Amino acid sequence: MTDAATDHAELVSGLIGDRADAWDLAGELPRDLLVKLGASGVLCAQVGPEHGGTGLDSRAGGELTARVGARCSSLRSVMTSQGMAAWTVRRLGGTEQWDTFLPRLTSGDLAAVGFSEPGAGSDLSAMETEIADDGAEVVVTGRKVWITAAHYADLLLVFGKYRGGATAVVVPARTPGVRITRVENPLGCRAAGHANITLDAVRVPAGHVLGGTGLPLPLATTAALTYGRMSVAWGCVGILRACLDAAATHTASREQSGRALAEHQLVARHLAELYVAERHATRACEHASASWDTGSPDMAVDAVHAKYVASREAAQGAARAVQLLASAGASDGHVVARAYRDAKLMEVIEGTSEICQLVLAQHMRKKVRP
Repeated sequence: MTDAATDHAELVSGLIGDRADAWDLAGELPRDLLVKLGASGVLCAQVGPEHGGTGLDSRAGGELTARVGARCSSLRSVMTSQGMAAWTVRRLGGTEQWDTFLPRLTSGDLAAVGFSEPGAGSDLSAMETEIADDGAEVVVTGRKVWITAAHYADLLLVFGKYRGGATAVVVPARTPGVRITRVENPLGCRAAGHANITLDAVRVPAGHVLGGTGLPLPLATTAALTYGRMSVAWGCVGILRACLDAAATHTASREQSGRALAEHQLVARHLAELYVAERHATRACEHASASWDTGSPDMAVDAVHAKYVASREAAQGAARAVQLLASAGASDGHVVARAYRDAKLMEVIEGTSEICQLVLAQHMRKKVRP
């Protein structure tokens, strides 16, 4: 990692300490922690220095994300949300909007990005949220579900239909007509602040519409989703590293039948598979980050590949870790118990594993088409 990324990682490690289990059980992250990390630039570290960020490239940002993900997937999820918001502003917004919103995201304001709706999950073309012009304002009406970090958010980036296309609009969370309701008892990332959002004829300045016009839906959504998939993938690398560390430590110190667990062949096989999973996921993420940093035309599909591989390996790897630790890791709040629940959720968010498979298959069909 770069010096800046290392400094960020050390800051996060110090602030998290041994509190991740308690946060998971309580279902809440301390707001002062999130504001401090936001103001330090950790939550969206790829924003450039001109807007108050660190300007990390994708590889360094990814390794930072993995470090956070190894300690607390709920915090990493908030980090993903903040980074997606910043990247969406950067990709869809104009220079005035960069200067307005990006410094807020690097100075302590928290953000959530709203895609999914009751009838629009994997198929975002079914979105019903409307952004309608009304003089110097726009009126936003719709519902969003399972939005990461919405419980903590100061700003909501809401995707919806606009002028025959689609775009995102920045909605302050306390605007009249906005209602945010926590998702109760989520399976994983329990402290990530998942919430449902209702927007009832919410009025914001027209200048809050990113880019000021409607875009084709895939163009409007791909930028944010690509960043999110990259972040989730690197976060899964962190989950795998935490599981590998816990499993290796436990099986080296725990004895059965007069020798360490790690010396039993079937246990050793699980350890080997965990190591391979972490290496596999890391290499997929490194390749995707290289595509991002060099501006490769395959950047989006490489991000899908990384997210698919890393989330699959994390889900399977966390299950192996639980198997190896047995009752020692089966208590709610234990690092591998958290990993088991959190990793499964990673196979669903930012594009399910099945959607990732369809995207990758479509990519291959295009490559072999005569």
